Amino acid sequence: MIDTSELPTSIPSLKLKCVAIDTYKENVAYLHRNCGLYRSEGFQALSKIEIHTANSTQPVIAVLNVVDDASITNIDELGLSEQVYEQLGIPEGSEVFINHATPPESLKSVHKKIAGEKLDYQQYLHIIQDIVNNRYSKIETAAFIVGCAETGMERDEILHLTHAMVDTGERIDWGEDLVCDKHCIGGIPGNRTTMLLVPIIAAHGMLMPKTSSRAITSPAGTADTMEVLANVDLSLRRLHEIVSQQRAFLAWGGTAKLAPADDVLISVERPLSMDSTGQMIASILSKKIAAGATHLLIDIPIGPSAKVHTHMEALKLRKLFEYVGDNMGLHLEVVITDGSQPIGRGIGPVLETQDVMKILGNEPNAPIDLKEKALQLAGRIIEFDPDVRGGQGYAVARDILESGRALTKMNAIINAQGCNNTPIQVGKLQYDLCAEDTGIVKAIDNLKIASIARLAGAPMDKGAGIYLHKKVGDKVKKGEALFTIYAEFNADFTFAKNAALLDNSYQIDKL
Repeated sequence: MIDTSELPTSIPSLKLKCVAIDTYKENVAYLHRNCGLYRSEGFQALSKIEIHTANSTQPVIAVLNVVDDASITNIDELGLSEQVYEQLGIPEGSEVFINHATPPESLKSVHKKIAGEKLDYQQYLHIIQDIVNNRYSKIETAAFIVGCAETGMERDEILHLTHAMVDTGERIDWGEDLVCDKHCIGGIPGNRTTMLLVPIIAAHGMLMPKTSSRAITSPAGTADTMEVLANVDLSLRRLHEIVSQQRAFLAWGGTAKLAPADDVLISVERPLSMDSTGQMIASILSKKIAAGATHLLIDIPIGPSAKVHTHMEALKLRKLFEYVGDNMGLHLEVVITDGSQPIGRGIGPVLETQDVMKILGNEPNAPIDLKEKALQLAGRIIEFDPDVRGGQGYAVARDILESGRALTKMNAIINAQGCNNTPIQVGKLQYDLCAEDTGIVKAIDNLKIASIARLAGAPMDKGAGIYLHKKVGDKVKKGEALFTIYAEFNADFTFAKNAALLDNSYQIDKL
């Protein structure tokens, strides 16, 4: 507990007020421009302040915003955004004190990285600790991200950053020597293999507790899609219970404090449209290791509109993943897959769920490409099992799927997590985008088709998205539907329709 008598006597206390603003991964405080403190102590907008209470052992750090509206924050109040208010943990109206914040010592290391210097583990650890403890503003975090991206990171630096991100959060221990996980680096719409892998692997008896993310820039993440079928927002205690019963789950990973710096870094990377190799590898592997994985399969799709364009790029990326994984004690394998077009037919949570359940149900109209890719990946994971010979995993996975055991396991996982008893329907507004010429589909742009699906409302509106009628290699007649847009709201429907009419993402060779 601090001695408030040590605070400058000229600085009066302020009344705490919660300002109902979600500042997403950044602590923000609000001070009225006519507040005596603002005028007398030289506080400035976007400077950082320390917030003290009479009972606090450590101050809370926040970025200062200045307001002119007394209905937001009065002249005798300190307003706090929702995130920092929760951290402080005291009721509104409580007495608080503020000081100028001391710049984090680790910023010196950020400046070194910007200048092109190599950082060691301790330097990365101090940076990540300060980010997790909200000592960095988003401007300072952006400087760190840009420094790493523009000057590059050697493989040892990627390892140091991964270690630091794991060491500053919680780690789950499932109590077993073989815990499976899988990750795709992304960029391919409809690539919902995880929802097929998990029940297949669990039906084989292997442990696969799958914590997944919600979509950041795609039309659906695994958690968004699974949420169509079941509850994905579960406590860590409940997840342990489900694992003991079913050997697997498919849940959102945001409830556990696993590599918490990653969420902050992503919140800055997204608006910057930056996804550097070093940051990406550290992000993926830190989350998997913290989630308790011992054996991990990485899927790197390659294609003209995928994240990785060439086989050579994929090989370089694979070597980096393997180097960091090996040094972190993780059994890691990388597969390079076809990312030349979307996988499956549906793009968007409900439409992707329909694809998954058709495959699990062995229905004749199930998308073959999604099924085949899922079996190939499942086979590789099953071969982590020391009792399965190399090359036999695919046959084992196919038998589990075709026998119906995978569907039975999926239904059991859904019931264990809490079945969604109110089915979500596809969007009521529909539009068929038709071919202007007769020909053969030569290419589909992943980025553009994903953008159209997001404009339609996916993933926020789970029934929104796109259903693909034609894939690469298919013949199409003039006037025949290439895909159907589904939307729930008129504005989204209009945006998606206009974007598709401007550029439908299909390249067709005329006959």
